[in-house]
Amino acid sequence: MNYFYTLFNLFSPVVSLSGTPVPRDIPLPLPLPEGVLVVLLVLSFLLHILFVNLMLGGSILTLWAEIRGRKQPEYDLLAREIADTTTVNKSLAVVLGVAPLLTINALYTVFFYSSNALTGTLWISIVPLVTAAFLLLYFHKFTWERYKEKKGFHISINAAAVAVLLLVPLIFLTNINLMLFPERWGEVKGFFSAMVMANVLPRYLHFLCASLAVTGLFLFGYMRRKGYGYEVLKRWYGLAFGASLAQLGLGPLNFFTLPWHAVNWTLVYVFLPGIGFAVTAMVLMWRELKGPKEKLGKLFYPIVIVLTLTVLFMGTARHVYRAAALAPHQENIKKSEIR
Repeated sequence: MNYFYTLFNLFSPVVSLSGTPVPRDIPLPLPLPEGVLVVLLVLSFLLHILFVNLMLGGSILTLWAEIRGRKQPEYDLLAREIADTTTVNKSLAVVLGVAPLLTINALYTVFFYSSNALTGTLWISIVPLVTAAFLLLYFHKFTWERYKEKKGFHISINAAAVAVLLLVPLIFLTNINLMLFPERWGEVKGFFSAMVMANVLPRYLHFLCASLAVTGLFLFGYMRRKGYGYEVLKRWYGLAFGASLAQLGLGPLNFFTLPWHAVNWTLVYVFLPGIGFAVTAMVLMWRELKGPKEKLGKLFYPIVIVLTLTVLFMGTARHVYRAAALAPHQENIKKSEIR
C-alpha cells in the first residue's frame, strides 16, 4: 500500500515550489493559547518520559538480576524488588502519557497525523504491543512463586515483555522524527524506510541510555530507604554514572545527526546549559562513588536537582528544534490557504 498517496489524497495538498507537499490545515481554533500548549507539551512529556524510562529500565534490570539469580539467589530477591516498582511506574507512564499526546495533536495536527499514516501498520500496532507488554509484566510479577522451579520459563516471560518494550519506543521515535521533515515524506515507503533516517537510531540509543541512568538513580533512592547495604546501593550509583557518561558520546551523536537547517542560536543557548548541568551531575556522582562508605548518598538530592535541570533544558531544546524544523512548513500552509 502506498501510504504517501493515500495520505495526501486525504489532506488534498498543494505542492510548494521546492516540491514539498503542503497539507491543508484543519480550520479549528486551538483549545488554549499556543504558548500555554507549548509549556504543557514540554512539561507533560518530560513527566511521561520519566516513568517510561523507569518502566523500561526496571524491566531490563529485572531481567538481568533474575538471570544472575539462577546462580546467586540474592539476585533473585533483588529482581523481585525491582519488578515490584516496574508495574507501578508502568501505570504512571500510561496516565501521564495522555496529556502530551493530546497536546501534540492540537499543536501539530497535520504533521503528526501525516507521519502516523506514513509509518502505517507498525504505528497502529503500538496499542496491542503495549497491551501485550503490560500483561506479560503482570503475569511475570504474580507468578514468581508458581514458577520458582521453572526459572527459565519465568525469565522468558519478562524477556518477551522487554523485547516488546524495546520495540515500542523505536516505533514512536521513528514517527515523531518523521513528522519534523515533510520534505522527506515523498521518500517514505513505510515504517522501515522512515526508521533508517539519520537521526532515529542515535536518538533511540540516547533514550535507552537515559532509561538506565534514571533507573539507576531511582533504585539507589528507593533501596536506600528500604535499608539495602552499601554494595547494592553503590551498584545503582555506578549504573547511573556509567550510563550518564555514555551520554557524553551519544548526546553529541544525536545532535550532529539532526538536519542542520533547523539548528539555530536559540537551540545552542538552551542546549549548552543542559550540558553544563549534566557534567555537574556526573562530577557529583563520581564524588559519591569515590567517597567514604558512610557518606554514600549525601549528595543524592543535589544530584537529582541538577539532573532535573538538565532534563528541563534538554526537553526545551527538543521543542526549540521541532518548532524551527516545522516553521517554514507551517508558513507554507498559511500561504496556500490565503491563495
